[in-house]
Amino acid sequence: MNAFLLPLLGGVLLGAGASLLLLFNGRIAGISGITAGLLTPAKADTAWRAAFVGGLAVGGVVLALVRPESFGPPVISGMGATLAAGLLVGFGTRLGSGCTSGHGVCGLARGARRSLVATLTFMAAGALTVFVTRHVLGGVS
Repeated sequence: MNAFLLPLLGGVLLGAGASLLLLFNGRIAGISGITAGLLTPAKADTAWRAAFVGGLAVGGVVLALVRPESFGPPVISGMGATLAAGLLVGFGTRLGSGCTSGHGVCGLARGARRSLVATLTFMAAGALTVFVTRHVLGGVS
């Protein structure tokens, strides 16, 4: 497949998966909300969440085995940077009432204004982080 069709296929599969989850479960495919539901489980609500998160992990492993070049070179950073990044992402998803999948994929598709604001904020924060890391702190350019 060429470089145009693979991203298109990925987008179609992502949209179809999010639509099917909403249609059959009445749930938004926001990863942070689904994962949070596993950490504070309600009765009869964990099986689909575990299958969803497990599917993400299995999909990543399969992709790494089939097309390892999709991941690019490994990023090597210390444990402190990794923990700080994880905590900041977790804090951001709580502050923004969701993550990029919930707001960027599902919320924008539903026309939610707060999802537009959240997605614009995510993108601006990401761009600012890359700029500061690469050009101000002198990281990899």
